Amino acid sequence: MTGRIHSTESFGTVDGPGIRYVVFFQGCPMRCKYCHNPDTWSFSGGREVTAQELMDEYNSYKEFLKSGGITATGGEPMAQPQFLAELFSLAKSKKVHTCLDTSGVTFRPDNTAETDEILKYTDLVMLDIKHIDNDEHIKLTGHPNTNILAFAEYVSGKGIPIWIRHVVVPGITDDHDELFSLGKFISRLNSIKALDVLPYHNMAIPKYEQLGIKYPLPDTPPLPKEKAVEARETIISGIKQGLKDNK
Repeated sequence: MTGRIHSTESFGTVDGPGIRYVVFFQGCPMRCKYCHNPDTWSFSGGREVTAQELMDEYNSYKEFLKSGGITATGGEPMAQPQFLAELFSLAKSKKVHTCLDTSGVTFRPDNTAETDEILKYTDLVMLDIKHIDNDEHIKLTGHPNTNILAFAEYVSGKGIPIWIRHVVVPGITDDHDELFSLGKFISRLNSIKALDVLPYHNMAIPKYEQLGIKYPLPDTPPLPKEKAVEARETIISGIKQGLKDNK
């Protein structure tokens, strides 16, 4: 079996615990307005590889990756479910830690077979929740968030550790009430291990220009780091309230 990947990174430091071998899968159904990897959107781009070829490349770096493992990101890695499952299966057979960095958008609650096969070999899920409000999520990404939130609960129900990521975009995801609601949702997940609240940046603009794609947020300024800290505090306050309400 072969899959399509955009690229790999041999010493990733922000894609899970430790120093990691990061595989950027090619293809994504979402069109997030702040996406910084528009070159991974097309399912026909990138290059074809086998899971064993990726493992061979990992093995060439493994002496430097003892505290880390393999992270599948993208693009959307779950859009190539069989290839992803094979890669993670090979990794686990060598006792390599596996991290799935996903939006969860491809999850289907009524047909979980492919997801189950992936999660069987997944040590950590890094889930990027774009927006807690469904209508606003559609405006931001082109897709509803119903299956994404269902995926979060499904992973939690299996006891697999989850890291939540949320990008704070001025005028889009920086609303106090919605951040608080996001926290209340997170409080329902029993396997949360971390919460990363990231400030929006516009450093991808040159990449859009090179690809001939109009950047969707040309007038949106980068978010100051202190505003991301404030947003994280709001989310945490929502988590605390949710835990109280759930008692």
